[in-house]
Amino acid sequence: MVRAISTLIGFAFVGVLAIALFFTAKDAIQNPAPETAEHEFHLHPKDARLQSAGYFGTFDRQQVQRGFQVYKEVCAACHSLKYVSFRDLEEIGYSEAEVKAIATQWVIEQPSVNPETGEAATRKNVPSDRFPSPFANEVAARAANNNALPPDLSLMTKARHDGSNYVYSLVGPDAYRPQPAELLKKFPDAKTPNGLHYNPYFANLNIAMPPPLTADGQVTYADGTKATREQMARDVSAFLTWTAEPKLEKRHAAGFASVIFIAIFCFLAWGAYQNVWRDVKH
Repeated sequence: MVRAISTLIGFAFVGVLAIALFFTAKDAIQNPAPETAEHEFHLHPKDARLQSAGYFGTFDRQQVQRGFQVYKEVCAACHSLKYVSFRDLEEIGYSEAEVKAIATQWVIEQPSVNPETGEAATRKNVPSDRFPSPFANEVAARAANNNALPPDLSLMTKARHDGSNYVYSLVGPDAYRPQPAELLKKFPDAKTPNGLHYNPYFANLNIAMPPPLTADGQVTYADGTKATREQMARDVSAFLTWTAEPKLEKRHAAGFASVIFIAIFCFLAWGAYQNVWRDVKH
């Protein structure tokens, strides 16, 4: 009896779900969602062709260092890296002495307290410190950026779909452009508001951040690489890929080793099976 009741309840539940699915699909077909400018004119990110991409990707440390230089000279004025410590830079090829110098010379110092007076003060950064925020708090950040809050970039390439390519495309040389005449003709109300900038790689097409990479040579690379806007966009994308996944190479290596182990184990298991049952007639 209990089994029959349970079966009836199960059929009723499935029936309700089927009816709900039917009417939802019917409504979607009869009343399709209206077209939007975001849906029609939003562009998918371009391929940055980073060495870290793919199942066997590794970091090009020279490129990641160039990306750090772009972050330091262009992005750090507005965006924080609150989950990254100065000493982490040793993983991309900087020596201990270089990391110490970078930390000490960083423009923004760490908040502190004067032990003699108890008043707020600042101190020089040390390698164990995390990168300090360029603003004292969210209110100050919004006040300096037309009420827009610059996001932290530590995990940006993990927080966005196809993150590495997204960052590369968002700040690349063809990202900021005039609104297409076709968009304004089809969606007159979609005109970019004052204070925002049209960028087809951004989710709603209008972004508060002004173009960060405005000209070739904006950064002078220490290794002599020509700093075109496209090169700087690709390099900063590589750096932010590293900040989000500093253990990427180890993860790829561990995954590759695991696949090889499983393949060998399956072969040995198959051999053992054949050996144990070789005398058994079917």
